[in-house]
Amino acid sequence: MQTVKIGPYSVGAQNPIALIAGPCVIEGFERTLAIGKAAKEIAQRLGMPYIFKASFDKANRSSYQSFRGPGLKEGLKILAAIKRELQVPVLSDIHCVTQIEAAAEVLDILQIPAFLCRQTDLVYQAALTQKVVNVKKGQFLAPRDMQNVINKVREAGNENILLTERGASFGYNNLVSDMRSLAIMRSLGYPVVYDATHSVQLPGGAGTASGGQREFVTHLARAATATGIDVLFLEVHDNPAEALSDGPNMVPLAELETLLQDVIAIDNVVRKYK
Repeated sequence: MQTVKIGPYSVGAQNPIALIAGPCVIEGFERTLAIGKAAKEIAQRLGMPYIFKASFDKANRSSYQSFRGPGLKEGLKILAAIKRELQVPVLSDIHCVTQIEAAAEVLDILQIPAFLCRQTDLVYQAALTQKVVNVKKGQFLAPRDMQNVINKVREAGNENILLTERGASFGYNNLVSDMRSLAIMRSLGYPVVYDATHSVQLPGGAGTASGGQREFVTHLARAATATGIDVLFLEVHDNPAEALSDGPNMVPLAELETLLQDVIAIDNVVRKYK
């Protein structure tokens, strides 16, 4: 398996499971920083590699009126400040080729959203930066079809690839996690991320917004870790009821440490079999 370097961390193979966590979208500098600081402190206590995430723009919201974030320029300014303050790697989504150059100056990981995983120009141009590229598998895509996405990144001479599972469409307004997908994608030779919070999302389930079932996050995170994933992806918030995006599927910060303790205990058992 390819080992991917993210800041000071090595991810993949038999390395310990890492954490990507933060709010869905940037909600101003102070609150976003506070969430990241709390998540980092928890990860540090547990000895878990930590990568901060938050979106500067949520371009795929259910409604035109939905909050999208501060946008590219202001959002990257905030993310750069958080990166300096926390001294951790930072991830955010990109949605179009014109965002890549500016984003690559700040971000350690360029994330391709699930709906855009087949956008050849976006994937290839992101890969040309030689940054780590995290591609979320589309809800409509079979896990083995991610080989085609890998090939697009490798065409740019980039081996810094992460593949993320975030559930598959199961009827209307529902997702289901097929644990076989994690093993299949890992067999393609690159580290696999499990997005436990978007996997419990109910896309468009609230009419003009997405719903979610956060009560299942812990169960799915445990199950995914038992398959031998390399990174756990969680959206977290100090008060999900107040969150401006994806509140119903975000993990309250107060519950994060207990969840991660379970995940680390499972990872310690299964890592020898990876």
